[in-house]
Amino acid sequence: MDNNEPLYIERFSVFQRMTHLLVIVSFLTLAVTGMALKFAMEDWAQWIAYVLGGFSVLGALHRFFAIVTFFYFFLTMILLYTKWRESEKSLLGFIFDSEGLVPNLNDAKELIATLKWFFGGPRPYYGHWTYWEKFDFMAVFWGIAVIGSSGLALWFPVAFSNLLPGYGLNIATIIHSDEALLAAGFIFTIHFYNTHLRPDKFPLDPVIFVGSISVDELKHERPREYDQLVASGELEELVQRQAPAPWLKRMSTVFGLFVVATGSVLIVSIIITMFSYIGKH
Repeated sequence: MDNNEPLYIERFSVFQRMTHLLVIVSFLTLAVTGMALKFAMEDWAQWIAYVLGGFSVLGALHRFFAIVTFFYFFLTMILLYTKWRESEKSLLGFIFDSEGLVPNLNDAKELIATLKWFFGGPRPYYGHWTYWEKFDFMAVFWGIAVIGSSGLALWFPVAFSNLLPGYGLNIATIIHSDEALLAAGFIFTIHFYNTHLRPDKFPLDPVIFVGSISVDELKHERPREYDQLVASGELEELVQRQAPAPWLKRMSTVFGLFVVATGSVLIVSIIITMFSYIGKH
């Protein structure tokens, strides 16, 4: 490792990257079609409907990508099960692993350290997952439970009316609409900034598309993980000299920037619409 040639380490497997691609495509389509249906009287929403073939097409696309959402949730559960079996830990030991995806006390400490860092303190000693990445991951489960279940009630109102009183569908409409608005607002602002638009990554962090990062990048961004890999001797086994293919980086950059730009334009349109509603009332 003394060679000056850059070394790389895999951060996301092909399975993880393909699953996240499904997340990106499905969430973006659900957000665009759902917000256009929610704000159907606005000019920008009607333009979206015109480009995509009408509001009936928006509804069909929305339902199709709802199915895709449940599918990638199923894939995520397969991934978690596989990781658990590979870890050779008990189920509780895997779930509450200090370096796992479930938030723990160390994440609270890193949050405080991050706030201090913003005001001139040292960079926090981040590990494989940061507290905001864990929050993003847990939000998938929250979204499936709340937005997914309320969406199913609206998709199959007759069946759910056998289980719920009539006003239950009205409540489901409010929950589905407002929670989806909250999710879109979070993803297209907080998540986009934390992942892509912050100064050291702007305008895009391609790792979720290309899969690997340089060892120097790992050491700088996730020093605890780097030290753990060095101490265990795993770093030497995991590093590779082959950089991500240039064509893959170019394709990832174009696609990623399209997603970021689309989400950003959508959230700006929603904010302008919301302020116009407030001004009218």
